[in-house]
Amino acid sequence: MIDREQVLHVARLSRLRLTEEEVDTLTGELSSVLDHVDKLAEVDIEGVEPTSHVVPLENVLRDDVPVPSLDRDVALSQAPDPHDGAFRVPSPQAEA
Repeated sequence: MIDREQVLHVARLSRLRLTEEEVDTLTGELSSVLDHVDKLAEVDIEGVEPTSHVVPLENVLRDDVPVPSLDRDVALSQAPDPHDGAFRVPSPQAEA
């Protein structure tokens, strides 16, 4: 069981400002989480292989097949201010 002082200590370490209501709420919620972890510790895991995922993963990406890209002139045709075959954008300093 987590007590109020432990919640306040963790909040201080985390540099969190908690209201009295938040402290009371977190005291109960953190205690509930730790109770659940204690229940998990009771599960027999003898012979269970460590895994990073509960289901096998497969690469779901498509094959990397080279295809012709969009022509530069076509891509730049919709640009408001193209310059020397590139997109011209405002300087960040100009906006500040």
